[in-house]
Amino acid sequence: MVKNAGNISPAVRNNGGGHWNHSFFWEILGPNAGGKPSGKLGEAINSTFGSFESFQEKFAAGGAGRFGSGWVWLIVKGGKLEITSTPNQDNPLMDVAEVKGFPILGVDVWEHAYYLKYQNKRLDYLKAIWNVINWDKVAKHFDVASK
Repeated sequence: MVKNAGNISPAVRNNGGGHWNHSFFWEILGPNAGGKPSGKLGEAINSTFGSFESFQEKFAAGGAGRFGSGWVWLIVKGGKLEITSTPNQDNPLMDVAEVKGFPILGVDVWEHAYYLKYQNKRLDYLKAIWNVINWDKVAKHFDVASK
């Protein structure tokens, strides 16, 4: 369904995309998570972005730069890592996505995701999200995308 999102009604696209995106998002969060990725994923991040800290800055900029509601993504495109964002409930698997790829990490930047704790401070939320990212799960997505 998400692949051919451009061929369905906007209501179905938003609801279907919202379900897929949130299911993906909640799967990569964990109470005892955080830290830095290791192994092939850690190496790929360092190789692509220069360092994990540089990746974090670029990812936060991608999320902060999304006007209004949407998502920021780390994707595999053509065998390489790339940061992109999508509006509303779209994702990089959809035919309507500006940048298409295989998502391995996605963060909700709709205000509902952070408003109760961070009010309108999206950047503070994007800095804190690293404390709950389950890198083992993200690495599994990376392994699948890299095959």
